[in-house]
Amino acid sequence: MSKTIALIGALDTKGHEFAFVQQEIKRRGHRTLVIDSGVIGEPLLAPDIAAHELAHAGGVELTDLRAQADRGKAVEVMAKGAAIIVKDLFEAGKIDGVLGMGGSAGTAVGTAAMRALPIGVPKLMVSTLASGDVAAYVGTTDIVMMPSVVDVAGINRFSARIFANAVGAMVGMVETAPPQVAAKPLIAASMFGNTTQLVDLCRAALEAKGYEVLVFHATGTGGRIMESLIEAGYINGVLDVTTTEWADELVGGVLTAGDTRLDAAAKQGIPQIIAPGCIDMVNFWARATVPTQFESRLFYEWNPNVTLMRTTIEENAELGRILAEKANQSTAPVAFFLPLRGVSVLDSPGGEFWLPEANQALFDTIKATVRPDIPVYELDQNINDPAFSASVVDKLLEFLEAKQIA
Repeated sequence: MSKTIALIGALDTKGHEFAFVQQEIKRRGHRTLVIDSGVIGEPLLAPDIAAHELAHAGGVELTDLRAQADRGKAVEVMAKGAAIIVKDLFEAGKIDGVLGMGGSAGTAVGTAAMRALPIGVPKLMVSTLASGDVAAYVGTTDIVMMPSVVDVAGINRFSARIFANAVGAMVGMVETAPPQVAAKPLIAASMFGNTTQLVDLCRAALEAKGYEVLVFHATGTGGRIMESLIEAGYINGVLDVTTTEWADELVGGVLTAGDTRLDAAAKQGIPQIIAPGCIDMVNFWARATVPTQFESRLFYEWNPNVTLMRTTIEENAELGRILAEKANQSTAPVAFFLPLRGVSVLDSPGGEFWLPEANQALFDTIKATVRPDIPVYELDQNINDPAFSASVVDKLLEFLEAKQIA
């Protein structure tokens, strides 16, 4: 069945490149809907939605943008308008996916439109920036970023193949029917390499009870995506047993999820279990990238590209306060589980990060700060022990069943 692929980009400078892509899509048996985000001049390819429509949707007329000659303002307005228009097109059933191409401005506008679409809708951005840090462009969505290798400027032996590959990837995505998966109540769980055993055991136990478990890698992006899905109303219960992203946020590591981490479940009234998994570590990239102010600290090189730094007693006390205050905002059942024999694989008796004094500061602050009605369970186990996983699963199931009864 023929699908409609939206093409978005600056047609005043990249019209010939988009014409090539349009031809390739049509050759594969699909339709296009061309959206012009160019501000400077007239389009070199006739658009279905003109640049003045994007500007108007973004709150400023195109003639005014041209008169102002402010590139930053123009990108901001066109990105806002593109997001509104592309979302409306999808909700009206007029497009099945989005393909964009461009440099920094084109990437900003194209990915803004893509981020407005639900997860699962095909989104592909051919970009000169795709080989670098693309977190700001991808956000918490499933955008595919494809490096253009050469600039999006002309059709040559390299760009022609890359553009054709992009079309092939896009066509494959729009032709792929979503698999039929039985709808089950969803549980969100946070995991890191140092809590994999715990989460694997929890996932197996919850799946045996008829739940579907979504596991999020606590790398900053993972935490933000988990929070966004909870906020969007997809999640029935939360097993937040790897709260390490807060250590990076507090101390200055590279895998922070921001200061709203742990907010969504509390605000949405979702039952949750909280454990201080991997709070013992702050993440940096290769050892040489660690800031000099941390030279005297304890490190563990997890792999050649990831360096872990042990959190201190003082940092753990502050982290305990933060976790407790986040839980205190909850309007649904919530409980803390504290593993007295360590919060990670490295933080276990005899392990490289074993520091009972720091853990005790964490635990004491949680107990002193948390609301009196929020239970705190101290278990004489490591966080990865099977008995610990059984306890947190039992309590989450208790919360979920109580909510269903109510």
